[in-house]
Amino acid sequence: MEKPLIAPSILSADFSRLGEEVRAVESAGADWIHVDVMDGHFVPNLTIGPPVISAIRKYSTLPFDVHLMIARPERYVEDFVAAGADWLVVHVEASVHVHRVIQQIRKAGARPGVAVNPGTPISAIEPLLDDVDMVLVMSVNPGFGGQSFIPSVVRKIEVLRKWIKERGREVLIEVDGGVNEKTIPVLANYDVDVYVAGTAVFAGGDYAGNISRLRKAAAGFRGRLLNQADSCDMD
Repeated sequence: MEKPLIAPSILSADFSRLGEEVRAVESAGADWIHVDVMDGHFVPNLTIGPPVISAIRKYSTLPFDVHLMIARPERYVEDFVAAGADWLVVHVEASVHVHRVIQQIRKAGARPGVAVNPGTPISAIEPLLDDVDMVLVMSVNPGFGGQSFIPSVVRKIEVLRKWIKERGREVLIEVDGGVNEKTIPVLANYDVDVYVAGTAVFAGGDYAGNISRLRKAAAGFRGRLLNQADSCDMD
């Protein structure tokens, strides 16, 4: 898996032709498909459930990165995995027994991730790092697309990357919220692995061009970081 990865969020797609939109962004060069699931309780919006995911699954061979912004996600883990989720991300704030939900996701056959809201201390994630394959750092308050990036979250990413390196585990860092050509260079300084982009991919209809520009912004800065790391190793 070559990183960084671009994961278009279909929350910004045309829902009247969702299957075709998924197929289009795959053809345009997307790495993953990011699916935002909202229940109107944990976040103030409603989106889609397992039947819609199952319906669009046949339009793409890419990994489906399903982000559950729902209360008590343990009730639906098996349904979402059966519908086609390859990655299933739950919020640390959404379940009393988060460790148990993570184990439930892995047992069901998906790769588990945990998400953290901007207002939640990153320390809430540390006890989970030995059990998850990805941490999703929300750079907006979840519930709506098209919001502005919250700059203070970069400190969380910095701390998170340090903890992951200390453990020697392959845990991906994903960022969702206000990701675009202007914010990616900031995020790339903290070695982000997966960029979720909605408006930045779907706006204007030039999906291939939009994804290419995001990828270049991310890869360019990551390359600079890797070169710096190599220089440090040689000293």
